[in-house]
Amino acid sequence: MTVVLTNDDGIDAPGLLALQRALDQKCVIVAPQQSYSGCSHQVTSDRPISVERRSPHAFAVGGTPADCTRLALRHLCPEGSLVLSGVNAGGNLGADIYVSGTVAAVREAALHRVPGIAFSQYKRRGLEIDWEMSTRLVRLVLDRLLNARTLPGTFWNVNLPHLEPGAPDPTLVFCPLCTQPLPTDYRVEGNTFIYAGNYNQRQRDTGADVDVCFAGNIAITQLRLWEG
Repeated sequence: MTVVLTNDDGIDAPGLLALQRALDQKCVIVAPQQSYSGCSHQVTSDRPISVERRSPHAFAVGGTPADCTRLALRHLCPEGSLVLSGVNAGGNLGADIYVSGTVAAVREAALHRVPGIAFSQYKRRGLEIDWEMSTRLVRLVLDRLLNARTLPGTFWNVNLPHLEPGAPDPTLVFCPLCTQPLPTDYRVEGNTFIYAGNYNQRQRDTGADVDVCFAGNIAITQLRLWEG
């Protein structure tokens, strides 16, 4: 198995290194040169896309996460048989999947009939992310999902809880996507609107991914692009 690693926080982000450390097999990094957080499934078709070779197995791409997956599977690593994206610094839960570049990277893989898993690390206010813990949790998930059946047109979205130092390993919970909207509060200053939503106070469906992750468990959701 040849694994393609990408993200939306940029090739130098600590979450990408945490994801790489979780693997014990060959991988090729094809990730954006800069952050594209919140870019959704944007692709580049109106200008050339630069590619900088950082090492024999790492490429920094002047494009979006979806661009990275396309270039990886078509040109830079056509033997890629699995795409892993992340670990994103922040959750990608419920409605987040529609704006997330992290998730878009594996959605693009699914369109090419290549399985993919998106990893995101939920962040609690006032608590730094322990990337070593994130690596350990990713390993737990990979041990489970790499042996799970991935149907064509499906991919996995995984959200890691933000735990206190020394906390025991959380439970892996397979759960649906939350249907509640994101907070859309704005502060008005003159003729401008400044986003003031509180992510941590978002509404949640009982037993869905937001509820599971906020409760301190690993939320694992299988997403489907088409039936069949």
